[in-house]
Amino acid sequence: MKTKLVETAKYTLLAMLIFVVQLSFAQENAQYTVYKGNVKDSKTKTNVVFGNVSVVGFNVGTVTNSDGEFTIKIQNDLNAKEVEFSHIGYSSKKILLSELTGDEVVVYLNPTSVNLSEVTVRPEDASALMTKVVEKLSENYSAEPVMSAGFYRETVKQGREYLGISEALVDIYKASYSQDVEDKIKVFKGRKSSNVKNADTLAVKLQGGPYTALLFDIAKNPYILLDNELRSYYEYTIVDIKTIRESLNYVVEFKPKYIVPDFPMYNGKFYINTNSLAISMVEFSLDISDKDRASEMFVKRKPVGLKLTPTSTSYLATYKENNGKYYFNYSRGEFKFKCNWKKRLFNSSYAIMSEIAITDWNSDKIEKFKTKESLSKTAIFEEELTAFSDENFWGEHNFIEPDESIESALKKYEKQLKRK
Repeated sequence: MKTKLVETAKYTLLAMLIFVVQLSFAQENAQYTVYKGNVKDSKTKTNVVFGNVSVVGFNVGTVTNSDGEFTIKIQNDLNAKEVEFSHIGYSSKKILLSELTGDEVVVYLNPTSVNLSEVTVRPEDASALMTKVVEKLSENYSAEPVMSAGFYRETVKQGREYLGISEALVDIYKASYSQDVEDKIKVFKGRKSSNVKNADTLAVKLQGGPYTALLFDIAKNPYILLDNELRSYYEYTIVDIKTIRESLNYVVEFKPKYIVPDFPMYNGKFYINTNSLAISMVEFSLDISDKDRASEMFVKRKPVGLKLTPTSTSYLATYKENNGKYYFNYSRGEFKFKCNWKKRLFNSSYAIMSEIAITDWNSDKIEKFKTKESLSKTAIFEEELTAFSDENFWGEHNFIEPDESIESALKKYEKQLKRK
């Protein structure tokens, strides 16, 4: 395997999840209206998590949180009429804004299923299908840069308690998919709630901030999973057909044929539009069967005598189609691990999560940020922010509704700030 490819992929893995270890109602405003609710499965009544919530006819949207809850703010001068709800495996649903009012708004999505045997034309060779997917990347994804607005959140937990929560509205220069130009990020507004629970021994921090979440855009960063040489190390199988926004998608499962020394390998699934062969979604996890090697990949710095054992990883990236082109829409990454001290009765579990949702974008007035304005890729993101307590901190801007555990932690920290 090419040395450059190996080094690039190793760097990408570190940048994605590197950390440092050291001692429902509609609320009207003069300019916008807020709509809140919960999205559920119509049959099981379970929450639909990380589903898309989009304003019909506009590039405005958000996603449901891990409790299926959403909040979306719509400018009144848009004169929008409907909001569309969608998620893989469900029929999309458009609802009039007038129906998203009330104390407890619940949107039910109907699950759909398509049997492989019912699809008359489907590829038999999954590896050949993946080759075609890669060949059509430049055709399916935007060849022009776009300016995006996004909401980013990262959290660090020790057991069930939060050590830190950092959130920000960010401006993103999303570079062309057909050129080797890097994305740039500028923080518009952010806040942090650190030390929600005082860490007894360790302070765990994520490096790279929003850049970690953008790296999950594998169409932009194909060297992670789609490099021509790298694909020969994977086995591909078409295992299912799923619907996304009323379009059929092949579900292609992939796993390593064998372990490549000192190289990150993954298991996961691609969701590929049957007509365009564009990747609509990808979910994957790092192979951590070799715990010691996985630990070395993630840790940048740790105290002597501390042993770190990865327990799980998960990554997700979704795309949204607009006029025949696909655009990055949402990503989430989570890494869980245990820490043990030598000669001490100490065993703690930690979880690091980062996610970003594109809440608006346009292809006009493209302006690449100056270096001094851009967030550094090596920055510890929470160190760039200040603590702030304000119930209406985000104003008119869209964000990801915090799940119940995050919301409780934020309220706890806001009380601490007020006491100080």
